[in-house]
Order: sequence, then C-alpha cells, then structure tokens
Amino acid sequence: MNKKKEGDYRPRLKKFFYEELRQTLVKQLRYDNIYQVPELKKIVINVGVGEAVNDPKILEIVRDDLSRITGQIPVQTRAKRPISNFKIRKGMVIGLKVTLRGTRMYEFFDRFVNFAAPRIRDFRGFSRDSFDGRGSYNVGLSEQTIFPEIEYDKIKKVFGMDIAIVTSAEKDEDAHALLEGMGMPFERKK
Repeated sequence: MNKKKEGDYRPRLKKFFYEELRQTLVKQLRYDNIYQVPELKKIVINVGVGEAVNDPKILEIVRDDLSRITGQIPVQTRAKRPISNFKIRKGMVIGLKVTLRGTRMYEFFDRFVNFAAPRIRDFRGFSRDSFDGRGSYNVGLSEQTIFPEIEYDKIKKVFGMDIAIVTSAEKDEDAHALLEGMGMPFERKK
C-alpha cells in the first residue's frame, strides 16, 4: 500500500524540473555536472502603493489581492528618504512586497506562465531583453486582473506589479534556457 505522506507533495513544475528538464539542460548547455544546471531561487513580487499616503484603505485592498494571488501575506516597504513633491516622509509605507521560495514559488510560476500570461491583452510573449546580466528576469504587469484568483466583479483598485524571477544562473543565456524550458513564453526573434 503506497500511501502518500504529507511531506511528499511536490508541485508539477518542480517535479518536471528535477526529473526531466535538468538532464536536458545539462546536454543543451554542455555542463559537466547536473549540479551546474541553473534553477529558480526565488520570485519577488513588488507593488508600489503611492496613493496609500492619502488613503490608507488602499493599502488593505492591495494587500488582500496580493495575498490572494501569491498565497502569502505581503510585507510593507517603507520610504527610505523623504520626497516633498509627493508628500512622502521617511518611514511611510509606500509599497508591498512578497518573496516566494520553494513550493509556493513553483506553484506561482506555473500559474503565472500557464494561466495569467495568456490573459494579458495583446500578448505576444515576454521580452528577451529583460534579463539583468546576472541571470535574473524582470517583468512589469499593468494590472492584477490577469490572475485567475482575482474576481473581476469584486475589484476595488486596479494596480500593477513588478515580478523579479531570480535564478542561480551566472549568464543570461543559461537563465533564458531555464525559463524557456519551464514554459515561459518569450517573444519570437525578428
């Protein structure tokens, strides 16, 4: 009798990476060892909420939506220095941030690539130019409505977000091969 233990659950994408994609990337990237293959380290989702200076209720609305999308409660980010033109004082809450690792990271990446990205208006793939030179990839979204967890009728505030996908790759080409192998749709070369 094979009964699954509680700790045996692995997301579909994590299982695919460790059982299939790593061997493919060893051959494709010409590595000597399977442990040289880059992997996802973390995904950081950042939302700037500058309007919260005037209306603190907006922060709660964004926090609820962001926690529904990620499955994790976001952390408040505070202003490091005052900006008088925007009426921001040092230490004021001006954003929210979530750092995903492990199982939640793989589940979020799977939902983002397979469900949310195709719902982006006029989507033709993600830009190949958004790598930072050290193996991380950054995406900016203009609204949270693309995520299936958000009910369109119950939206109180539309907000955008920045998503940073951090990998252990040392070169952008290796990170590109990893993300493409995991199903991330990049725009076609011209």
